[in-house]
This record gives sequence, C-alpha cells and structure tokens, in this order.
Amino acid sequence: MIMSKVVTDKVRVGIDGFDEIAYGGVPRGRSTLVSGTAGSGKTLFVIQFLVEGIRRFDEPGVLVTFEEEASELIRNVASLKWDLQAYIDAGKLVIVDASLGMEDHGMQVGDFDLHGLLVRIEHAVRTIGAQRVSMDAVGALFPQFADAQLVRRELHRLVLSLRNLQVTTLLTFERLEELGPIARLGVEEFVADNAVILRNRSELDRRRRTVEILKFRGAHHRKGEYPFTIDPRDGIDVLPMSDAAKEMANVDERISTGIDELDIMMEGGLFSDHALLITGSTGTGKTLTVTQFLNAGVQRGENVVLVALEENRQQLKRNARNWGFDYDSAEDNGLLTMVCRYPESMGLEDHLVQIRRVVEEVNPTRVAIDSMSAIERISTPKSFREFVIGLTGFFKQRGIAAVYTNTSPGLVGAASLTESHISTVTDSIIMLRYVELGGQMRRALTVLKMRGSGHEKSVREYIITSAGMRIKGPLPGVPGLITGTSSPLLDEQWHLGRLFDDE
Repeated sequence: MIMSKVVTDKVRVGIDGFDEIAYGGVPRGRSTLVSGTAGSGKTLFVIQFLVEGIRRFDEPGVLVTFEEEASELIRNVASLKWDLQAYIDAGKLVIVDASLGMEDHGMQVGDFDLHGLLVRIEHAVRTIGAQRVSMDAVGALFPQFADAQLVRRELHRLVLSLRNLQVTTLLTFERLEELGPIARLGVEEFVADNAVILRNRSELDRRRRTVEILKFRGAHHRKGEYPFTIDPRDGIDVLPMSDAAKEMANVDERISTGIDELDIMMEGGLFSDHALLITGSTGTGKTLTVTQFLNAGVQRGENVVLVALEENRQQLKRNARNWGFDYDSAEDNGLLTMVCRYPESMGLEDHLVQIRRVVEEVNPTRVAIDSMSAIERISTPKSFREFVIGLTGFFKQRGIAAVYTNTSPGLVGAASLTESHISTVTDSIIMLRYVELGGQMRRALTVLKMRGSGHEKSVREYIITSAGMRIKGPLPGVPGLITGTSSPLLDEQWHLGRLFDDE
C-alpha cells in the first residue's frame, strides 16, 4: 500500500523573512508558542501577525491580552503606523482585555476555571469571522500555580478549544534566560503544536535579536537561528542572511570599473552582477577606486549608490573634486545617492535593512560600500559573514554590481585578506599594496581573483594623480610585492632600472 504524502497547509504570518524560513508560514488551524525574554519582540510578533493578516490577506483576528490594557496596546503600536482602533471600527479586529484580573472574567483561582475566558474568545471569533488569534503573555494566567501538571492540563484545554474554533493561534510566553528552558513553567512547549523562540542576546555591547523555529508538528522548516530587527516603519524584519539565493542567472555583460587599465587587466571589466572586494591598507586608493567606479555609472546616466561608513558627505565631495569628479552635480541630477553614517549608529541588521531600502527606492546599477571594515568592528565573525552574504545575495538578485572596500591592518602584507571572512563570498578581489623599493614607498596592484573569467596575473605599479588612478606597467620577476617584503637584490635591481620604465 502506497501512503500519500500529507502536506500541512500554511498561514503566512506576514513577516516575509519569517515566512521564508518557515517555508510559507505557520501550520493552519494550530497553535504556535512564541517564547522569549523581556525585550525580544514577542508582543510585536503576535500583533504583526494580526495586522498583516488583516492588511494583506483580509483575515480578521482576535487579540487577547493578559498584562497590558487594550488602550495601552493601541497606543504602543501607533508608532509603527498600525491603527488598531481603525481595524476594530471596521469589524476586522476584536481585543479581548483579560488584564484586569482573573476573577473579573470568570477565571476562578480555586479550581482554575478558564470557562469565562473561552466563552469571550469564542464570541469574538464568531462575531467577526476571525481566522487568526493572538494571545499575549499567557503565562500571566499561571503565576501562582506550582503544579506543572495542572498547568499543562489547562493549557492543553485552552489549545484544544482554540483548535475547535478552527483558528490559527499564536501564544506568547516569557522565558527567564536566553539559553534556559523554553518557557517559564517548563511545560508550555509540549502543549503547543509549534514552538518559536525569540532571543535578545548581548554581542559586543549591543543587543542582537534572533528567531529560531524549534518545532512544527507535521511541517518542515529551516533549522537554526536567524537575525531580525525591529524597524520603525515595518515592524519585525527577519533577515535569513546566510540563506541568500545561491542560484542566480548568469550575466555575461561587463561594465567598466572607471579605470581603463584595470578593465584591460580584468579582460573587459567587471561582470554587471558581480561583487568586487578591494582590499588594501589606508591611503592605497580604495576610496578613489570606488569614486571612479561610481563615476563610470554616472557618466552613462545610471543611478548609483555610495554607502560611506567612515567619512562624512562633505569630506567625500571634497576628495572627489580633488580627483576631478563632481559629486554635487551627480547628486543634484538624481544619479548619485549618498548614505553616510557611522557603523556604531545602529545594529548590524539595521544597517542591512536601511541599505536594502535605499536600493529598492533608487534602483541603482552600481553600489559601493566603503568600508566593510567599519561594519566588521561592530559584529562577530559569524554575524559579519552573514551580513556580507545577505547583502551580496540581495544585490545579485537585483543584477547590481557591488564594490566593497576592506582596510588591511598594516601598511604592507596580505595577512588580513582571509581574516576579513568575506574573500570567499565576493566574485573578484583586487589587492592594493605599499611596497618599499629603492628607498621609496611605491604602490602595487594585482587582480587576485575573478570568478568565471580570466584576468591578468601580473603585479602592476600605479600612481594617484589629480585625474584619478593611473596604472602603469607590470613588475616582472619581483618577489615579495604581495607579502610586502623586499630584499637588497630587489633594491639593487631598482637602482639599475631593470624593473620598468617610469614612462
């Protein structure tokens, strides 16, 4: 006998990133526990479930609150431009306020009778034809009961009653520790059909929120933790950064880097959907390379975006003028969008959300992030790599050419290339280095990697002029340029003029 595969129907939460890792949403008609410590976003999560259900899917909902009064909740979410009162007036939302005390709602302390509450919820569901129910701070019902089995029995009765109403339910419970029991009483996760954990850890003196789907009964979901942020405009935004799409359409079109000699070294320039990493120590010309890259797009009448994380707007414009590029005109004509902020101004996920939002609004062909090293300062190695993967995947999906700069810690040497954790993510790498030759500090450039294409393997000297970067001839047979080492023989060769002609 061949058994047919049962596919559990899903209800989209309306938080796009969460629905992605949940493979379409939470199982329909079942209860999902949402557990987390204080400040992890539990209340916002379950309210957004109702708001998006009404706004995007025309599914009325019921909100049951046990700790905050209904009027307080309405005021608290107004900052997100969620008008709960308007939904109530339109007959799309009912708030059951159970925050005034159990006895006032027929919930007897002695025999723990939830009958009165269940009657109110059922009435609200049937009145508006609700398909979604959110119950916030359910644990407030049970603080005085030490008998875990009693709590488990009553929770099971609550969940079963909601299932009989054929609604999809989210219930929030508080947990005391980020890595401790799933919920305060230790039995909640065994009663609910599904369990989602929200965490609010401290990393590098900053709070970082993550979401993990612990279990879905009868349904698949992605494993592991995924970062999310609470955005003032959109509410919770889950960022499945490490799962950025890996299969992209191959694009054969090439674009100019803005430096003719570099285009030749790259056998025609950069692919129009590639991510290029420019790595080098301070003063090697990384920002100049970015400027010429963006200017090449402006000259073609394309929209470009510069995200500057270490220099302010006026500094960038002054530097561009000194190299002969007019940022003011490009900005006035709407071709250049500059985003200047220090990395410490917000969390890692907030930076990603803001960059994506600007890109979606401007629709550029080129984006430059100067520099990734600034972002790395406020993140752990794991979260930084996830950030770069998520950002790169987003750009590739939109067919955008991206340039990232990375600052090496020393003046010479290549030790920082793999320490940045992003060299394997990017498609191409250009290394800029100082080299000491003949008692002088010279600059050397090489294309280390170019995915899907050949490229020149030689190391070339380059100079920085008032007209930008000028790449000169190869440096044949010179050891130590990439590692930053030199030798007496190298100096002697330099003095003898055997390396290359300055002309």
